[in-house]
Amino acid sequence: MASTIPDPLPGARAARGAAMSSSPPGPAQARPTAGVPAPAAAERAGRIEAHGIDHIPDEERHGHPRELFSVWAAANVNYLSLVIGGALVLMGLSLWQSLAVIVVGNLFWVLPGLLATSGPAAGAPSEVITRAMYGVVGNRVNQAIGGWMVSVCYFALNLAAAGAAAFALAERAGITAGIGVKIVLVVLIAALTLAISVYGHAMIVKLYLPITVVLAAAFAVVAFAVVGRTDFSYRPAQPLTGTALWAVLIAGTTMIAAGPLSYTTSADFSRYLPRTTSRRAIAGWTACGAFLPSVVVCSLGAFAATAVDMTDPQTGLEALLPGWFYPVFLLALVLGTIAINALTAYSAGLALQAVGIRIRRSVSVLVDGVVSVALTLYGLLASGLLDTVSNALQLTVVLVGPLMAVYAVDIVLRRGRYDGVALSDETPRSPYWYTGGINWAGAVAALTGVAAAALCVDTLYAGPVAAALGGVDLSLPVGMAVAAVLYAALMRRSRTVLAARAQA
Repeated sequence: MASTIPDPLPGARAARGAAMSSSPPGPAQARPTAGVPAPAAAERAGRIEAHGIDHIPDEERHGHPRELFSVWAAANVNYLSLVIGGALVLMGLSLWQSLAVIVVGNLFWVLPGLLATSGPAAGAPSEVITRAMYGVVGNRVNQAIGGWMVSVCYFALNLAAAGAAAFALAERAGITAGIGVKIVLVVLIAALTLAISVYGHAMIVKLYLPITVVLAAAFAVVAFAVVGRTDFSYRPAQPLTGTALWAVLIAGTTMIAAGPLSYTTSADFSRYLPRTTSRRAIAGWTACGAFLPSVVVCSLGAFAATAVDMTDPQTGLEALLPGWFYPVFLLALVLGTIAINALTAYSAGLALQAVGIRIRRSVSVLVDGVVSVALTLYGLLASGLLDTVSNALQLTVVLVGPLMAVYAVDIVLRRGRYDGVALSDETPRSPYWYTGGINWAGAVAALTGVAAAALCVDTLYAGPVAAALGGVDLSLPVGMAVAAVLYAALMRRSRTVLAARAQA
């Protein structure tokens, strides 16, 4: 126990019931009465989820961690992974170098797996659990920028990708994809996505298994067509060496790792599991559900790039696939994007609540959807806005890397123990109020990590460290390492001070 961090106000935590954060509910805690249906029945796929960022009581917990596999698998059998896999070859890597980067970059899914364990421990989503890292007030800023804004931008970009596939499908059906048709298709895709998000957790769990099966079947056909044309001995005409090779290897790893690092919200989809659920099972099913399909689909993109020009992936893949199957492939791309965006919209809705806006979760999801659709349509039809947003999101690793590191370190320091009831308290009496509503350990660690990463980045601009290293971008490891070490040191110091105050 000496290596764990107690809640900052031990007396307040005790008043709220210390046992709730570290042990299964005892006889004195609320349980369904014999003969009375458990409230968990209200959490059904056919009903709009009632819970938002509020605490999920033990009697409403249900499910098995294996459900998490299909949730994450459906969201990661997608077009973007194909594009990224092909991009690695276009960047100058050989096929086998690309495959090595794909595996290493996707190993970062271990971190969302770790973060998912905090959901059942607290009975709360990530957007609330991060109050333990940043304080009640500090977390509102964290969620506004690292939660809501980033999620909405990703939603818009993914929606644009799905729209492009839908436009191509309309053209093949003989429908000219004019402005009116494009608007209708984008709005229709967004509506299907938001319907899943509005109904919430139970609907996601129910739908994502069949979605995973359908997408797996579609991409099995893609794999059969692509592998048969793959040049497994592919090497670029002018192989990269020295600093240039390392720069591309690290850049490719960072590009892939940005996906898992953006999911600091994985507890959102595990919080309904019983408190006693195995943490290893939660982490394993979450990480494997994302890792396996991501590696497979990214690899297919790399395989395809050895046979066709993946500069325009949609056109390149059309040359490899059977004519009858290409429309099915386009539909699969749309379905995969709906799956990933439904998770994004769900978490964005929770983030909007965590910012402090008093609004129902279902309504907050719709607000996020309207904003994202507006960004998508404006970008597709009126300007280069989506290019601007896309370029800005290339820098998100500077932000999400340190935020992920702080969250992961906090789980390790607390040994995964969180008081969900106390986390729901937003008043100055909350044990997570810290100083003026801010946990300066988390704020300083995150900001310092972001600053360190910014010095090392080589994306839209070259930071001084990257420039000195000849273009090698170390923003990912440096930002995460600085944030992790600093947070651990500051929280241990904070624990000592608080313990001394408690004894005084």
